Amino acid sequence: DRENQGALSQERILTAGNEAAGEAAIHAGCRFYYGYPITPQNELTAHMARRMPEVGGTFIQAESEIAAINMVLGTAATGRLAMTSSSSPGISLKQEGISYLVGCELPAVVINVQRGGPGLGDISPAQGDYFQAVKGGGHGDYNLIVLAPDSVQETYDLTRLAFELAAKYRTVVMILSDARVGQLMEPAVFRGPVEDDPDPKPWALTGAKGRPRNIVRSFFLKPGLLAEHNERLQAKFRRVRETEVRFEEIDVEDADAVLVAYGTSSRVSKEALHLAAEAGLKLGLFRPQTLWPFPTQRLRQLAERGKALLAVEMSAGQMVEDVRLAAEGRAPVGHCGRPGGAVPTTDEVIRAARTLLGGA
Repeated sequence: DRENQGALSQERILTAGNEAAGEAAIHAGCRFYYGYPITPQNELTAHMARRMPEVGGTFIQAESEIAAINMVLGTAATGRLAMTSSSSPGISLKQEGISYLVGCELPAVVINVQRGGPGLGDISPAQGDYFQAVKGGGHGDYNLIVLAPDSVQETYDLTRLAFELAAKYRTVVMILSDARVGQLMEPAVFRGPVEDDPDPKPWALTGAKGRPRNIVRSFFLKPGLLAEHNERLQAKFRRVRETEVRFEEIDVEDADAVLVAYGTSSRVSKEALHLAAEAGLKLGLFRPQTLWPFPTQRLRQLAERGKALLAVEMSAGQMVEDVRLAAEGRAPVGHCGRPGGAVPTTDEVIRAARTLLGGA
């Protein structure tokens, strides 16, 4: 295969989602990783522990999740690409640091390989962190760009994209994965490393010799300054909503009901499409690749055309709220979900679709 396919960028490599995310970060130019062990993302931390020294980077197993996110903040303030990863309880501990990063307008990538909850929960795949990711898990008015892969290949591709978007908008981008996507193994194509980042970063803390000093902060005491800062942030978030929406559609044009799903739930939904077709039921799939910004406009168009919408997710009902907001009463919206580390089955999805359509 190597002789036939040529360079690394053309090879199909059997790897796990967590490892693909780590390699994507390295290929994107990330040379600073700070983390703390937690299942089911430990393969990513282990991969970075091995690979960072090989590429001249820095790997630190921090003393806590809180320490790790603040190491990311310090590195990002110097204009360097940095990343951390964890799973649900660990991401909760990072929320203050994530809010600080957004408030300071610093680029960083955070990966959440979700597990069952609430509390310590278990290590099964789950999607109960949707609200935390897309509604702002920390304090203040802010949003994260949230990307949701459903395969090993897309984990690699979206992690590469995450670093591009983080640098472009000087903000935090989160990869919202889950235990199944993170640990499953599939062939993937790695595109190879980018060249060194040539873009100047006049805002970075690189030493003030020969120029005015830079100040990276999210603390504004003078009356009115914090409001002005927030208005600038909101203007940036509006630009993101206008330009960075991504989604995949399968068979939505002729569908009686459209399944709306991401991550592992979308893999289940794709199989449900085929099984439903064999039984004479026309289903389509709408898969948000950006959970924020959410593809509201396109879903609204489908609702206006009378497409019933069924949110399929591994939670008690979180993404379904954004589906309802998109539909705005134009079409029926249903929910098929299982919380606590349980994955909906294809039969459950098909039954929920039939119920939504009023069928037996």
